[in-house]
Amino acid sequence: MLRQVVATETAQPFIIAGSGTLGWDQAAANLIEAQDKVLVLSNGYFGEGLADCLECYGGQVTRLRAEPGNREDLSLVRKELQTTKYKAITVTQVDTSTGVLGDVQAVAKLVRELSPDTLVIVDGVCATAAERLYFDAWGVDVLVTASQKALGCPAGISVVVASQRALATMSSRATPVPAYYVSWARWLPIMRSYEDRAVKYFATPCVQTIFALNTSLKEILANDGGMEGVFVAHERTSERVKGAVEAWGLRTVAVSKEAAATAMTAVWLPEGIQAADLLPKLKARGVVAAGGILAGLAHRYFRLGHMGITATQDNGYVDVMLAAVAGALEECGHS
Repeated sequence: MLRQVVATETAQPFIIAGSGTLGWDQAAANLIEAQDKVLVLSNGYFGEGLADCLECYGGQVTRLRAEPGNREDLSLVRKELQTTKYKAITVTQVDTSTGVLGDVQAVAKLVRELSPDTLVIVDGVCATAAERLYFDAWGVDVLVTASQKALGCPAGISVVVASQRALATMSSRATPVPAYYVSWARWLPIMRSYEDRAVKYFATPCVQTIFALNTSLKEILANDGGMEGVFVAHERTSERVKGAVEAWGLRTVAVSKEAAATAMTAVWLPEGIQAADLLPKLKARGVVAAGGILAGLAHRYFRLGHMGITATQDNGYVDVMLAAVAGALEECGHS
C-alpha cells in the first residue's frame, strides 16, 4: 500500500520503529561515505537538521539556504549541478518549520538533465499522502517519511522508500555501513520476508503502530478518486485555511501560493502578539497549534496542521480550528 501512496512499482519500503529523524540516519548511513559531496536544499529548520545528519556520516555538505518563506532557487541548483559532482541532493518537500513546499519535481528534473548519477533524496515527513509525489515518474531515489502526519497514525514508525538504484548504491559501497540498527543490509531480508508472508527477526517491531498504519493506509487508498482525490482534498482545505488567514489580515510565512504547503500553514502573528500569547488561548478552545521553530523568529509566528482526515473527511475539524484561531486572535487584541 505504501508503494501505491507514493506511486512506485519497484522501490523498497522500510517500516522500522523510530521517528522521521531515523529516516535521515537511514539515508545517510547507507548511501553516504566519507567525503561524498551532498547538496542540501534548506528551506528551514529541517533542511538544516538533515544537513547536520549527513555530516555525521562523513558527507561533505554544501547548503543552499532559502530566506524564511522562500523555497530553493532553481537557478542556483542548476549552477551547483553544473559545476560540482554530487553523490546526492536532498530536498525537504514540506519544511514543517516554515510551511514552505519544496519543488521536488523540478529539482529531480534538473538532476536527470545535468547530473543523472546524483541520488535524489526527499524528506517527505510532513508531505507524504498530502502533497503530490510520483516516486518513479519524477526519478526520486529515497523518500524519508513517518507515520504521524498525513499517513494518519500515531508517531513511532520511520518509513523510508528506497529505489533499486539506491539499494545498489548501498550494496556497492567501498566501506561498511557505519551503523547497526539502520543498516539496510540487515533490514532488507526482514522487509522481503514479511512481504512474502514469512517471519524473520532482526529487531522488535512497533506492532500496534504497524496495525494502525495498515488501517490508515487502507482508508487513504479507499478515498474517492484514489491518491488524486486525496491530493485535491488537501488542496481545497489548504485554500480554505489560507483564505481565512488573509481574511484575518495576516500573512503566511510562505511568500507565495506556489511556495506554500497544502498540509499545513505557518502564519506571521500581528505586531505586538507573540506565540506564547496565542497558543494558551487556542488550547483553552480545544485546539492545539504549534509555535514557531526558526531561531530568532519562533515567537513571531504559529503553525496550523490540516492533513490526513482533517483535510479529506467532512468532519468539521477545520471549522473548529479556524473559529478557535479567530477567537483567540480577538482575545489577544487583534480585531
